Amino acid sequence: MSSGNTDSRNLSLTADAVRATDRDKTSLYGNAQYARSDGVTTAEQVRLGGRQDHNLGSAYFAFGGLDLERNKFSNLKVRAQLGGGLGWHAVKSPTTTFDLFGGLSYTSDKYFNAALIDGHSRTSYDYVGLLLGEESTHKLTATTSAKQRLTVVPNLRNRGEYRANWDAGLAVAMSQAMNLNVGFSVAHNSDPGPGRKSTDTLLTTGVSIKFE
Repeated sequence: MSSGNTDSRNLSLTADAVRATDRDKTSLYGNAQYARSDGVTTAEQVRLGGRQDHNLGSAYFAFGGLDLERNKFSNLKVRAQLGGGLGWHAVKSPTTTFDLFGGLSYTSDKYFNAALIDGHSRTSYDYVGLLLGEESTHKLTATTSAKQRLTVVPNLRNRGEYRANWDAGLAVAMSQAMNLNVGFSVAHNSDPGPGRKSTDTLLTTGVSIKFE
């Protein structure tokens, strides 16, 4: 935050919660960014989601999840994506995990302003898509850990169109409860609409507090 000749504010928040047992894993996650400079809003976006995994033996799992997204400058009032499918624990060790997953999704978009889609002006758009992805966690040292997740959603209603999200994070422990964090997110839409860029990126740094 600054004031005087320059008046600006920038806030970014990230949250992750995981509860895991030998049979199930529940994940909740979200991030938000808001920025304002000289009385003009320059960023306003929120992503929230949750997923439930159920192990089918030691190597495979079933999953279901819901993701919500809002991005004012992408003309996205709200996006709700419901998905589910099957996954494979390709690597599962105390220092590294790597999962592959795939299934189907249903996406419902609502827009601030009407958008040109399939040759028609629409304020909402629903479609079924594939849900493909991978995610991994890495304990690099006793105090440093990393994680990343990639999801790709090809549109089955309009072949050739797709969305992709990649989120990565690096955490360095300062104490048992506090970490220094670096986060990087990339969101790509192959058809963002006239006058809008297809890729949004977000780099964040900060301090996090763990609750266990």
